[in-house]
Amino acid sequence: MAIKLDGAVVCVTGAARGIGKATASALAKRGARVVLGDIDEVEVKKAAKAIGGGALGVKLDVADPASFSTFLAAAKDLGPIALLVNNAGIQRTGRFIDQTLESQHREIAINLGGVINGMRLVLPDMLASDYGHIVNVASMSAKMTLPGVAVYTASKFGVASLSRSVRTEIADSHVRITTVMPSAVQTELTAGLNIRGVPAAKPEAVAEEIVASCAHGKSEITVPRWLSPVSAIEEVLPESVGRFFKKLAGAQNRLLQDSAASRAYQDRVSKH
Repeated sequence: MAIKLDGAVVCVTGAARGIGKATASALAKRGARVVLGDIDEVEVKKAAKAIGGGALGVKLDVADPASFSTFLAAAKDLGPIALLVNNAGIQRTGRFIDQTLESQHREIAINLGGVINGMRLVLPDMLASDYGHIVNVASMSAKMTLPGVAVYTASKFGVASLSRSVRTEIADSHVRITTVMPSAVQTELTAGLNIRGVPAAKPEAVAEEIVASCAHGKSEITVPRWLSPVSAIEEVLPESVGRFFKKLAGAQNRLLQDSAASRAYQDRVSKH
């Protein structure tokens, strides 16, 4: 069921930068009343002010249910929530055994736990009114494993699987859940990484697909869309064959390489 954006209350997590900020801006241009959430309170308030139109910036730690509840309560003061975009996420790079267990659990708590929190908190009201839409931003890594980002890949697999399972549970309602799976996106998250040869999209392109999903309500969308058939390849290839082609393409080492830009990003997310 399509949702009307003009005048609707919509929530976007991880909205201080990148895909989240671009999505909040695109929704505001459609007349939506946008509530932006991000753990970086200073930047999210700046983003809301830049978007204008009454956009509201609220500090949000998606891994904390109490923080998420407070964020949604601020949105509900404006009216019933019609759309939740679960976009917040981090990506730590490096060999699995070289990362701290604490950082790995935090990555799962944000990337997957945050989506669980958001869905669990907004779905009761949406189902009660039989109206609403949830967009969960995953990644093409939800379909294709990548060395160097093992926990990130696992979290995005989880987001895609969670979305599919809950879609089945609520199939008899008019509430829709869309999983958006971008390839590499030109944001701080991929800064300094060797993504040569990987289809890259701008945050605005992902934002437009998120906005479009409010009308068509499709279950899964890849960005770019032509990548959709590619996502099925790894599922049918023997693992040894997949490893061979990844090694041939240099995928084994790409995400293990260090750079000033990637270090700056890793340092920032480590603070949260």
